[in-house]
Amino acid sequence: MIKEFRLPDLGEGLTESEIVSWKVNVGDTVSLNQIIAEVETAKAVVELPSPFAGVITALHEQPGTVVEVGKPIVSFEVEGDAGGQPAAAAESVAPPAKREPNLVGYGAVVESTGRPVRRQRNFAAAPPVVEPVETGPVETGRPVVEPVETRPVETTTDERPRSTPPVRKLAKDLGVALEDVQGTGPGGLITRDDVRNFVGGEGLPAAAGQPQRAVPGQGERETRTPIKGVRKLTAAAMVSSAFTAPHVTEFLTVDVTPAMELLARLKSGKAFAGFKLTPLTLVAKAALLALRHNPTLNSRWDEDSQEIVQFNYVNLGIAAATPRGLMVPNIKDADRLTLAELSAALTELTETARAGKTGPADLTGGTISITNIGVFGIDAGTPILNPGEAAILAMGAVRKMPWEYQDQMALRQVMTLSLSFDHRLVDGEQGSRFLADLGALLADPGMALAMA
Repeated sequence: MIKEFRLPDLGEGLTESEIVSWKVNVGDTVSLNQIIAEVETAKAVVELPSPFAGVITALHEQPGTVVEVGKPIVSFEVEGDAGGQPAAAAESVAPPAKREPNLVGYGAVVESTGRPVRRQRNFAAAPPVVEPVETGPVETGRPVVEPVETRPVETTTDERPRSTPPVRKLAKDLGVALEDVQGTGPGGLITRDDVRNFVGGEGLPAAAGQPQRAVPGQGERETRTPIKGVRKLTAAAMVSSAFTAPHVTEFLTVDVTPAMELLARLKSGKAFAGFKLTPLTLVAKAALLALRHNPTLNSRWDEDSQEIVQFNYVNLGIAAATPRGLMVPNIKDADRLTLAELSAALTELTETARAGKTGPADLTGGTISITNIGVFGIDAGTPILNPGEAAILAMGAVRKMPWEYQDQMALRQVMTLSLSFDHRLVDGEQGSRFLADLGALLADPGMALAMA
């Protein structure tokens, strides 16, 4: 039996994903849950496991193609096929109606399991034929059959070449007429590589009076990168946050010499052998303790319900610079972790993010965030809130500076803390108290006993 697998919603209601790479080829025999592809959403690169055990009969999309959720991407021949069936009679398998344990990471399904609605085109050929297509299982256990329009294969010269919106945008930016490009994808689909290869081939025909854009590596004066994925999501989130929440930023410079001395002792002790302890570890732990006395910074403004949501847990977001752009994965229930557990969680979080393996679930649900700009040698900044959070803390570099200590000038280790908060949720007094409590803990870690 031939079965088609449709691209599932990989979480948080995402509507499309880009095929990064195939891990299998046509003719390969795969087992259940074997990784068959890597796909990139607006939030993360996700490994896609096989929902069937069988033989790959077709790969419907090429790497670099952006695919809408619900569109078939791969076909399998599974047991039960008596002599094989033509592809036209293939059973189309939509994402499961609920999360199943053998399909790890697929997330929630889309509301409708039918095919995405596409813009109608004008054809001079025969009228469309209506064929029944199974749209997947429902709660009754019986498939739902819906009429789906299928167009004749023949096209007229009025139809534009087959491609996806990102490919058409790339072609427009490069000044390429898609009519001149030969598609190598399924059914003649034009891919990004087809456009790039055309540009780098025998020459790009430029429109009269328009300069031809330079190709990277050929003495270019500018390089253009499509805005997509993490960069696109981050930009939209930051614009939304900056123009929705009234930001206030306060600064506090602290003598953190006692905290750095404590850090050195912990690193040399047996209790923390094998743990990666950094200034971020101590700042994060101190911030979690300070939140206990300043809970308003761990809340959210719900515009739809006109309510303030107070979180009774802390999902601590940590800004991480990755090859794919800025990500802010979060540690779930960080307030319940010991210092050793928090250290291990921070190490795993950053290593996973830099390897590009952070899942969509780890990028959502944060309640407050920390960004460590000190690793870049920066002292202070005005960080922008993550949407849905009331505060974000920026920790600056630890520097040796002349500082007043016991009524004398001494060379001390100093750090500047920058706290941005949503003034709808956090009053100036509350933000100042949190920052003061955090500073007191770093200046005298023994204060943790009094605040516990």
